[in-house]
Amino acid sequence: MEEKIYTVTQLNRTVKGYLENNQDLKEFFLEGELSGVTYYKSGHLYFNLKDRNAQVKCAAFSYKFKRIPEDLKDGDSIKLFGDVGFYEARGDFQILVRHIEKQSKLGQMYAELEKLKKEMEIKGYFAQDKKKSLPRYPKNIGVVTALTGAAVQDIIKTIKKRDDRINIYVYPAKVQGAGAKEEIVKGIEVLNRIPEIDMIIAGRGGGSAEDLWAFNEKETAMAFFNSEKPIISAVGHEVDFMLTDLTADVRAATPTQAVELSVPEKEKSIETVKERVRYLNSLLVGQIDRRKKELKLRNENYYIKNFIKTIEEKNQLLIERERVLKSLAELNITKIKNEFDKRVHKLVNLNPLKILERGYSVVSVEGKIIRRADDINTGESIDIRVTDGIIRSVVKEKIYEKVIN
Repeated sequence: MEEKIYTVTQLNRTVKGYLENNQDLKEFFLEGELSGVTYYKSGHLYFNLKDRNAQVKCAAFSYKFKRIPEDLKDGDSIKLFGDVGFYEARGDFQILVRHIEKQSKLGQMYAELEKLKKEMEIKGYFAQDKKKSLPRYPKNIGVVTALTGAAVQDIIKTIKKRDDRINIYVYPAKVQGAGAKEEIVKGIEVLNRIPEIDMIIAGRGGGSAEDLWAFNEKETAMAFFNSEKPIISAVGHEVDFMLTDLTADVRAATPTQAVELSVPEKEKSIETVKERVRYLNSLLVGQIDRRKKELKLRNENYYIKNFIKTIEEKNQLLIERERVLKSLAELNITKIKNEFDKRVHKLVNLNPLKILERGYSVVSVEGKIIRRADDINTGESIDIRVTDGIIRSVVKEKIYEKVIN
């Protein structure tokens, strides 16, 4: 294979021709954020255009004649119209800018914020059942805010005014600009590690949307959500509404209101306690009075007053009933004995042996009692039972007698 050897000039010229003759790289729009903005006296403008992952060099020659804004600065969002260019002498790839249109960075930020809100809502980060209740009477309060500024002073002043016994732990953090998000998150984490802290207030006073934006960052909002201690988001004024307001346990319109929501006034609390003590005392006194009246009524009760006498009467009645019961029992026993004797006597008189003692006898043949002369034949053997034994004989003759009924 034949070697293909270029000079640097040849290579750069080839690349330049390829790029600048490619129709896909001509007359296109490009959006991004400015950095390294430099206006030269020569009338040229140079800058980089970037997004989250990459950047490209841009040049606007004779920018004034192209009606390009003269107040562009780093961080501005723009949309440019231009072509791909290649500076052959230095081998620089760049965008040759024809026109620049400023874009509202804040508008983009709000669009991204709304998208983030929807994602977090779906995941349940705003759910009411995940909110922790504030302590009723906090003793130690952690505060995350700037050490200088009205917010921290308002919080301290309001807490001490409402209850001067409360201890305040302040974690000084940037609340706007570069690094604010990281410092707020760190402050919440640090205060969560202090055991005695009962709750946290995190926020700042009012300002522009850009000033407050650290509280619209996902990392900050998640730090509020993940706080193990109850946390209040107190950012801005009444009209401001931050992402942290949705993930915090409680939202306050201002730092001052955060204190008003979480710290009861000492004097009112004391008065409330006194009022409850008075109420409980009145209940107790009422109960005692009712018990006294009840006891008095019981003491005056006839049966209680005459308890001993009642017992004696009951005892006497029991003795009397026992005596009557014994008399009845004796009478009944006598009656039963007499009846028994009568029946025994009757049974005795009915005993066949008694009848035999009176001179009677019983005739039988093979155990069968003979009642009539026809029940036996002449010559048969018979048994005659008398009082002291049996006489065995033979029938010689049957003599009939007329029976008178």
